[in-house]
Amino acid sequence: MFNTMKHTARQTSARTLEDLIRSMDHKRAVTITYIDSDGEESVRTIEPHDIRTTSKGRVIIRAMCRMRSEMRTFHPERVVSYTIHRTRFALDAPTSEGRFTHTAQTPAELIALELGRDYPDLAPLVLAA
Repeated sequence: MFNTMKHTARQTSARTLEDLIRSMDHKRAVTITYIDSDGEESVRTIEPHDIRTTSKGRVIIRAMCRMRSEMRTFHPERVVSYTIHRTRFALDAPTSEGRFTHTAQTPAELIALELGRDYPDLAPLVLAA
């Protein structure tokens, strides 16, 4: 998993999220090739602190950006490639950021949490599956 460039076009989005969740859990830095909203490509090293879904259903990554030294939002569909490093996090996340209260360890748990949020009556059924 470490120090191998992975191209998101060559794998499922679930696999990409699994790897990013794993990097977050192990506090490992990730270098991404990212295309911003203006279509500009850049290479960034980030420290993912949270992966969540917006109220509109879009998955986002909240991460400390080493280039900017601040918390930024990244969209997984704009990540072209990534490498997970052996190096640990070096930046402190702002205390005002706070970690999302429900952290998913796997794509299945992420789906269950999102379905549970949108359909609370089905949550016990989804989590039991």
